Amino acid sequence: MNVIKNIPGPALIFMGALSLSFGGLIVKSFEGSTVWQILFWRSFFFALTILTFLIFTYKKKILSSFYSSGLPGFFGGIVLSLGFCGYVFAMENTKVANTNFIISLQVLFLAIFGYFFLKEKISAITLTSIILAITGVFLMVGNSLSPGEMSGNLAAFTMPITFAILIIIVRKFPNVDMVPAQFIAGISSCLIGLMATIYFSHGLIISLHDIILGFIAGFFQVGFGFIFITIGARTTPSAMVGIIMLSESVLGPIWAFLFVGERASFFTIVGGAIILFAVLLQLFSLFLANKK
Repeated sequence: MNVIKNIPGPALIFMGALSLSFGGLIVKSFEGSTVWQILFWRSFFFALTILTFLIFTYKKKILSSFYSSGLPGFFGGIVLSLGFCGYVFAMENTKVANTNFIISLQVLFLAIFGYFFLKEKISAITLTSIILAITGVFLMVGNSLSPGEMSGNLAAFTMPITFAILIIIVRKFPNVDMVPAQFIAGISSCLIGLMATIYFSHGLIISLHDIILGFIAGFFQVGFGFIFITIGARTTPSAMVGIIMLSESVLGPIWAFLFVGERASFFTIVGGAIILFAVLLQLFSLFLANKK
């Protein structure tokens, strides 16, 4: 684990974004598994990965790490688990490009929530970014009017919203270690997947092919992705984190196009470009604020 900590923060953030960018491709590659089965196995292996990391990192202090995170860490984990559920549902029911572009809105949701809960002012640049982003979303999502794809687009919004809430919790309680919260998120989404499979009578048994994909998703894609980002963000300026994380939104649709032939529509590309421009404008605003 010390090897990971010696890697420069920006490099870790990019490695995390690169890992997360394969999420859509992996979900699209499952054969025969339902959304809830995918959610269960992905979350199961993610929770095991985070638990292993906690054991190696905290050793005998692992239980005290959960106690120290307290209610903010517990609530943050529950909130993040809802984002995990929305992510899998979105990737299953809409295009990878739609989901990735919507996820990139997390910076703007953070500005909005910061205004309401932390009394942070919204600048003219931020307001412009929000208006541009809304325009891009309407252009992109409005072209996806089929019930299934529309539900997937709406589910994708859970990711930027829950991530923004998580960051608000971190800002409100800066001393809270959010790694234990990730384990709580994994367990919670795993339980949601379990209850849903029981309710819909699907069962947890899936093919070996899909079990392997669940392991890759939980261990490498989400597990290492979040570990890299959590460690890298400690030494990387927030504006730089946001810019580097945009690579997930760009790379995700590329992998889906190259390996499963999923093409983004013209409206998705234009709307996504407007959203990315709005996010970059907001990050530029944050950079200027940090320079003052």
